[in-house]
Amino acid sequence: MLKLYDYWRSSAAYRVRIGLNLKGVVYQSVPVNIAPGKDEQFAPAYRAINPQMRVPALETERGLITQSLSILAWLDQTYPEPRLMPADPWAGAQVRSFATTIATDIHPLNNTSVLTRLKLEFGASEDHIGEWYRHWIKLGFAALEQQTAHHPDTPYVFGDAPTLADVMLAPQMANARRFKTDLSPFPRLVAWDEHARQHPAFIKAAPENQLDAVRS
Repeated sequence: MLKLYDYWRSSAAYRVRIGLNLKGVVYQSVPVNIAPGKDEQFAPAYRAINPQMRVPALETERGLITQSLSILAWLDQTYPEPRLMPADPWAGAQVRSFATTIATDIHPLNNTSVLTRLKLEFGASEDHIGEWYRHWIKLGFAALEQQTAHHPDTPYVFGDAPTLADVMLAPQMANARRFKTDLSPFPRLVAWDEHARQHPAFIKAAPENQLDAVRS
């Protein structure tokens, strides 16, 4: 059985949970509490497993895979149906472009480690941190909203079934709501997210439905 090193509020781990659920793959969740003050990712036991000291990490029979996009790509190649990335090169590039805008332009700047450093090293207040967080979300979402302005009105970002784009969008939307971001300028993104969150795979993966959320 696959073993997912996980944290209920991690949006990167949330992505992988969605992917596993869409593929119908059974896995064991191993919570690693990365909340400031808990910092279980820095403990020697976890560092020995994952020297990057982050979640998610997926333990397979061949070894460990780190980084959510790498895990999702491996899942798509190992369990081909349903596809997260279209086989058509052009369609696949469009999905990956959307997904990596979230994974590389928005999320890294708002990661827990960045926010902690802003607070501890530069004296940023909670208000300043909130403004920082919302700035990068709004900048990235504005680009995605414009890029998809001429998309057909489909249930999901790229059609009638969820792809990697939806897998990335839903967790980032959850972060945006958590930090009280004004989402009114992004009606298409909001509509796609609302539809995706009704899918059983997304419901099962939602942060509030994880066992470690109850304990936090």
